[in-house]
Amino acid sequence: MPVTCANGIDLYYEQAGAGPRLLFISGTGADLRHSPRLTGAPQFAAFALLEYDQRGLGQSAVPAGPYTMADYADDAAGLLDAVGWDACLVLGVSFGGMVAQELAIRHPERVRRLVLACTSAGGTGGASYPLHELVGPDAQESLETRLQLLDTRWDAAWRADNTEMVTMIAEGFQLGGADGGPAEGPLLQLEARSHHDTSARLGQICCPTLVCSGRFDGIAPPANSEFLAAKIPGAELRFFDGGHIFFMQDPAAMPTMCAFLGAAADPV
Repeated sequence: MPVTCANGIDLYYEQAGAGPRLLFISGTGADLRHSPRLTGAPQFAAFALLEYDQRGLGQSAVPAGPYTMADYADDAAGLLDAVGWDACLVLGVSFGGMVAQELAIRHPERVRRLVLACTSAGGTGGASYPLHELVGPDAQESLETRLQLLDTRWDAAWRADNTEMVTMIAEGFQLGGADGGPAEGPLLQLEARSHHDTSARLGQICCPTLVCSGRFDGIAPPANSEFLAAKIPGAELRFFDGGHIFFMQDPAAMPTMCAFLGAAADPV
C-alpha cells in the first residue's frame, strides 16, 4: 500500500501516468476509495498524476487536532518531498483549492502552474458555504441541503435530469463515521476549512493561475472566484455552465483546465 511519511504523518497516495507532473488536491471528505474520480477523465492520461488522501481522511493517518490550513499545505509539500518532486503543476478543487492557495503562498517554489476550481479565498474574498453547520443528528436532511447547494437551479426537474451526479455525491461525500455519527478526521477538516482566509495574501501567488467556477455554484459562489482572479497577479478567470461540480456538467471545463496545465513547457 503506497503510504509515506509527509510532514510527520502517514499519507496514502497514488501515482499514475507519464508526462508533466500534476498534483491533484481533492475536496471536502474526499477518499481515494470512492469512485468515480475527477482524475479518471481521459485528459489526465497526459500527466504524471499524484493524488492522495488528506490528513484525517481515507487511508491516511488521523493525527490529533486541531488542524490548520497551513498543516494541509505543508502536508502537500511534504508529499512532494517524499516522492522526489521539486515542483509540479497543481489542481485544487473546492477544499483542495483552499489548500492549493496555501501551498502556492507558503511554498511558491513548488508550484509551476495552478488551477483553482470551485473554491474561495475566505475573509473579505467571501467564504465557501459553512459545511460544518450541516453536521448534526439529521444526516438525510444535511445531505439534501448539500445536494441543493451543488447547483442554484435545483428543483425536482433538475434532480431528475442529474441523477448520476446526485447519486455520486450521496454515496461518495459522507462525513459520518461507521456508527453513523460524525467522524473525527472529517470534523477536523471542516473546522480547519471554517478558518480559511488567504484574502490578504493572494498577491503572493506568483505562478500562472487559472480560476474556474460554475455559474450556478451554491457552495463557492461566482463572486468568490472573481475575487480570487482579481487578487492573484495575472490570473485568468473562466466560468462554466454548471454548479459546484461544473466539470461534470459542462463538457468544455475539463479540456480547458487540462489545456492550461498542459501549457507548461517541460515534463519534470
